Amino acid sequence: MSAAELARLQFAATTGIHWLFVILTMGLVPIVAIMHTRAAFTRDPAMRAVRERMTRFWGQLYLINYAVGIVTGLVMEFQFGLSWSGLSKFAGNVFGAPLALETLIAFFAESTFLGMWIFGWGRLRRGVHTALIWLVALTAYASAYWIMIANGFMQHPVGYEVRDGVAYLTDFGALLTNPNALIALAHITLAALTTGAVLVMGISAYHLARGTEDTDLFRGSLRLGLLVGTPAAWFVVTAGEAQLPLIRRNQPMKTAALENGDIAQMQARLVEEHGPGDYVFAHDWLRISMDAMTVISYTVSSVTIVAVVLLWKGRLWRWRPFARLMTAMIPFPFIASLAGWVVREVGRQPWIVYGELTVEDALSPVSRASLAVSCTVFIAVFVALAVTNWTLIARFARRGPDAAQLGATGPLPDDVPGDVPGDDADERPTVPAY
Repeated sequence: MSAAELARLQFAATTGIHWLFVILTMGLVPIVAIMHTRAAFTRDPAMRAVRERMTRFWGQLYLINYAVGIVTGLVMEFQFGLSWSGLSKFAGNVFGAPLALETLIAFFAESTFLGMWIFGWGRLRRGVHTALIWLVALTAYASAYWIMIANGFMQHPVGYEVRDGVAYLTDFGALLTNPNALIALAHITLAALTTGAVLVMGISAYHLARGTEDTDLFRGSLRLGLLVGTPAAWFVVTAGEAQLPLIRRNQPMKTAALENGDIAQMQARLVEEHGPGDYVFAHDWLRISMDAMTVISYTVSSVTIVAVVLLWKGRLWRWRPFARLMTAMIPFPFIASLAGWVVREVGRQPWIVYGELTVEDALSPVSRASLAVSCTVFIAVFVALAVTNWTLIARFARRGPDAAQLGATGPLPDDVPGDVPGDDADERPTVPAY
């Protein structure tokens, strides 16, 4: 593989794995916030206790994903200087500010609010404590907005001018309202909500199919998952299709690849517009990814609609094969999200900033051997983090709400189903709940 191919593989793999953490974080946090709000303002003591346990259980799964995912975000930052110094040199004046704001929001504001929420159980007023988790959700989506602003500039550069081979920002408002970024943000927001809701529905269905004692908790979780996931899964396709007019106007080769157009004719057109070069990329990846994303989106939306009908008829809890189907559906939104990023990023080739800077020109003057080593190390670390994350999530999801340590009122029982042998429950830290 060439140096450029190694650098692309490294960034594609690490970004793709990091995105799996991000989309679940964005999808789970508003659901946890809704659960906490309902718990905080429920007057009936018995129902409040159920909803508090619900919040602590799903909040703990969210925290596991956030804690491990933040490490992948930190590691990713090194790649800009290591592999893509040409990108920073050309476009740093434009998207340096959005990236800096994203870092401030994600690593400072969001983490601060989340820490206060974690340690605020039993120490803060209900309203203040509830407001903190909503601030976490708000900053998570604000962080996504700034990332999409930077990515939107790379997809469709606006609000800039090039002087002496360097891009300078001339219209900050145009950068902030780039339609390529805003429509994509709406699309990934719905995709994230679908992902979080499907996870909640799948885990809830798993426990209900096993005959859990926490029937009220998991039935309530499943209802909320359906409430969030059904419209999100339905409209995520609409938001995705809303991007097609922009693609046709701004990225004609991607349009030709997705719509089986004349690739040779489009190559000739781009040579005429941008000068000599090879503007043809691996089109099969785009078509396969688009088909996978479309099929999964319609499958998930269909299953959620059927689940709503079964819930309305009072049969959802009694049909165990359907509950198992909902559990098996958990990976689907993640696969669709990765396919969506393949369509978005591969379709921009050979540009890293469309029409202005090619991938080859953005590559750092780093040896092929150095890139091979860094590529191997980065991918190995990210795969290890992903395996660790999903192992922990699966373990705590199977254990159920009795194993949740977030806001625990006392030591966990020694006989928690699925607990780790030899784990001393009495030594676990306890935090008094309000």
